Amino acid sequence: MAAVATVATDPITALLGFAAVIIILLILIAKYRWHVFLALLLPILLFALIPDVNLESFIEAFEAGFGQTLSSIGIVIVLGSIISEALKHTGAVRRITMSMVNTLGRRHVPLALTMTGYVLGIAIFGDVAYVVLNPLVHSLASQFGASMGLMSTGLVGTLQLTHAIVPPTPGPLAAAAMLGADLGMVILYGAIACIFGAAACWLWGKFVGSRVQRPPSDEYIAAESDTEQLPSTLKSYLPITVPIALIAGQSVADLLWPEGNLATEILTYVGWPVVALSLGLWLATRLAQRKQKQKAVSDWVQNGIETSAIIMAVTGLGGSLSYIIRGTPTVDFVAHTITEAGIPAIALPFLLGALVNMITGSSTVGVITAASLTAPMLAELGLSPEAAMLAGACGSVIIKYVNSSYFWVCTSLSGMEVDEAILSFGGATLVGGLTSFAAVYAMWLIGLV
Repeated sequence: MAAVATVATDPITALLGFAAVIIILLILIAKYRWHVFLALLLPILLFALIPDVNLESFIEAFEAGFGQTLSSIGIVIVLGSIISEALKHTGAVRRITMSMVNTLGRRHVPLALTMTGYVLGIAIFGDVAYVVLNPLVHSLASQFGASMGLMSTGLVGTLQLTHAIVPPTPGPLAAAAMLGADLGMVILYGAIACIFGAAACWLWGKFVGSRVQRPPSDEYIAAESDTEQLPSTLKSYLPITVPIALIAGQSVADLLWPEGNLATEILTYVGWPVVALSLGLWLATRLAQRKQKQKAVSDWVQNGIETSAIIMAVTGLGGSLSYIIRGTPTVDFVAHTITEAGIPAIALPFLLGALVNMITGSSTVGVITAASLTAPMLAELGLSPEAAMLAGACGSVIIKYVNSSYFWVCTSLSGMEVDEAILSFGGATLVGGLTSFAAVYAMWLIGLV
């Protein structure tokens, strides 16, 4: 990030103003149900009225933060959102789920559903994926005489893990850009952390399966569909796996080969997220039925742009807040306090992500807020951008309960009572987030991130 002018000089005033921004943001969302864009914009604008703030520097930081954040990430968020639309509407989600069940065997259906969540969460919003998969989950529960607690818990928890932690879903993508993190490294180490988290979610599902005896509902059981109308397994996976492999390959090439090497140059271009996700989008368009392709792709683009616009607006404001904080003494004060208290630096983004998510109910807001608040402090805390991003993302999963729209989507569609869903889904997101963070913490200790 580029340097910004001094916004404020008095550390106490700046710290109080910083705390006020967070408190007002959380109150506006939790109590008054404001949209997160307005709830974030208002306290940022009020910060400019603090007596110690230099107004010209504040405006400069606000505009620079908003513009530079979106300049590096805006088009990528749009491309990722369009791919998500394609996977949702073409049957690719169902095909991926069927492939997991066939691979792991019908004796291990809960694990297969958990691993389906691991894959789909990378590309699709968790609530959208669960809506699409819900009839299949009820059908499988009915076939095997299993409870919805056993069948759905691992899936619900793991969908949130990879959605919040592994790009190219918009939240972690935006957070990585704010922090200047290497996207390939974030994907690689985030995927590793989520494997451990997914295992924890699956085990939690086995634990609650006998305690949440909620039967499947005939209302949701899927009718048998013509699988010949679904895209092939290979075509269903390609829009997800190809962009991830290309982006991660670019980072690996940078580590292994010198600059100027032809292979490095090629991988640098195709691993650029704009190119990698454009190729993923092209592969996604090939999933559409030939006679419907032109209209379908047009609809996906329209819906993807509408979805991504909200995320980009919030991401831009998060960048503005980050730039403003960098121009105040708050950075040194917070970093010094954490160091003096003996708290591991990596705990800060984790706790920020958890706090914001638990109050706002949004993992996307949690990971973006954690990134925007931590970004100015990286040097003082001695944290790498990758460690900070992954820690904040793990925190943003904890914990899904009654203030989360995702919680209510999964609760209502699974047919569970609220107390059953808090035990099942709230518990899965808690143990999954903590386990993923433990993996990130371990990688940080040994110097991988």
